[in-house]
Amino acid sequence: MAPRIEQVIDAIPDWNEREVTFTRIQAGLTNTNYRVLVDGVPHFVRIPGAATELLAVDRGNEIHNTRAAAQSGVSPLVLQTVPDWDVFVLEWLDAETMSIEKLGAPGMPGRIAQTLRRLHAGPAFRDDFDMFRLSERYLALVDKRTIPIPAGYRERMDRIPRIEAALARHPLAPVPCHNDLLAENYLDDGSRLWLVDYEYSGMNDPAFELGNTCQELGYDDAQVAELCAGYFGEASPALLARMRLQMIMSDVGWTLWAAIQARISSIEYDFNGWAEERWARAGAMLDGPDFGTWLATV
Repeated sequence: MAPRIEQVIDAIPDWNEREVTFTRIQAGLTNTNYRVLVDGVPHFVRIPGAATELLAVDRGNEIHNTRAAAQSGVSPLVLQTVPDWDVFVLEWLDAETMSIEKLGAPGMPGRIAQTLRRLHAGPAFRDDFDMFRLSERYLALVDKRTIPIPAGYRERMDRIPRIEAALARHPLAPVPCHNDLLAENYLDDGSRLWLVDYEYSGMNDPAFELGNTCQELGYDDAQVAELCAGYFGEASPALLARMRLQMIMSDVGWTLWAAIQARISSIEYDFNGWAEERWARAGAMLDGPDFGTWLATV
């Protein structure tokens, strides 16, 4: 059972005998989040959701990587932990939670590229992240628990090994990646973008990071090219094709994540709709006229 916020507050010795108040933050698809004032100073408290180990979340990896990302200057500092409940307390950032619309504004792909380059040049993360293996793990869980997934998913799985083989021909060196860059995982303090929520972070191909955020933000061709050029210094056909294939893999994996969440999560959210949306994007790219060209170009 996840602890109540009152239990978490009582479990932090530094907060004893101090004035502490809290407010629930209505955000997040997995965990419960709070703004906690300690003698008037705001803090961010994250309480993990139920059964997240089924989603392949390793809390030890997450906290290690959150601290590493803070060293890079792209994540808030970890101020407190309650290991028995995998709870942590982050410094509160005076920053705005971003949206798809805001991250689609002119100049935003360049700002995102700058932030990702900073993260990727920082301290190594503890574990690796491989969406091909994670998708296999999710699909095995789907089969074991007879969880419904979008129509046509299995029929296209024969194309996934072709993507993996193409990407492996000229691999990019793995770097510390966030891997789950929804718009809401970006914060903007007016001068820099911050990244939060490192549940799926790990060492990975940087093109997955770029492709994932392009897909989640609904970027058009020009924005994809702008992000690519901002990160790599060029938007070559090979790099763009690599990002496109990783955009597919992002949706292939997170489709299954959403289907599993629809079965296990206590959060009131349309996870089945989320799964259908992501699979529709992936399916369109797998069936599209450019798929073979992307494979050959990579």
